[in-house]
Amino acid sequence: MIRRNLIAAAIVAACSPMLAAQTMDHSQMQGMDHNSMEGMDHSAMQHDAAPKDPVTPIPPLTDADRAAAVPPQGGHEMSDNAIHSYMLLNRLEGWDAKPGTGTAWEGEGWIGTDTQRIWLRSEGERKGARTESANLEVLYGRSVSPWWDVVGGVRQDFKPGSPQTFAAFGVQGLAPQKFEVAATAYLGQRGQSAARFEVEYELLLTNRLILQPLVQVDLYGKKDRARGIGSGLSTAEAGLRLRYEFTRQFAPYIGITREQAFGNTADLRRGHLESVGDTRVVAGFRIWF
Repeated sequence: MIRRNLIAAAIVAACSPMLAAQTMDHSQMQGMDHNSMEGMDHSAMQHDAAPKDPVTPIPPLTDADRAAAVPPQGGHEMSDNAIHSYMLLNRLEGWDAKPGTGTAWEGEGWIGTDTQRIWLRSEGERKGARTESANLEVLYGRSVSPWWDVVGGVRQDFKPGSPQTFAAFGVQGLAPQKFEVAATAYLGQRGQSAARFEVEYELLLTNRLILQPLVQVDLYGKKDRARGIGSGLSTAEAGLRLRYEFTRQFAPYIGITREQAFGNTADLRRGHLESVGDTRVVAGFRIWF
């Protein structure tokens, strides 16, 4: 009997700590500082589980893989030798002013490859039934950078005065901020020299509504009374045209232009009782194909 009581007492003594833990007041756990657990060094914890191999093993690199990662020597040539063409009638416009109605045109086009092209450029003006000015340029162009071409060829002036031929050479392309620039020098068969600078810009007001400012300056080396041209700075023209592109190939526009004569050219015009400045409201079309 005594032995049986001793065994029971031993069992109770062994189980009492477990019972005490189970009967712990859980409200005491709310006061534990959980923030202190954030400083635990989890890197020190040992994980017995070994990393698993990937489901799809990565194949080893081959010589072909290494060769494909190396760019070709000399870079990648983007141009080709295919023949393309482009024609743009930049301005075909008319106006109605005090001296009478008039029309004017200006266009260009090319045929060739990405780096070598034959360029055609022409512009002119008619007042009433009379052609006041007209010329045609045929130029060879060679690309010297992604945005610039050098050009050289001939220019034929049909009006004013008697026809005259010029040798032409210059540069054209896109200046920073996407200004279209053309600078051309001319040497005439009668010893006349000339230069023209032209700058255009296209400001997209919307995807279809485009504002196009233009500035053009002409200079001549010597006076030519028969053609109404004086030496030095001859004329400057500034224009502002607003067009709406129904398609990229067809766009009507309205605008305003101002041409001003300077120096000897202005004196020649005054001698012929002509105006040295002319402001016009114009309307026309821009077409390319």
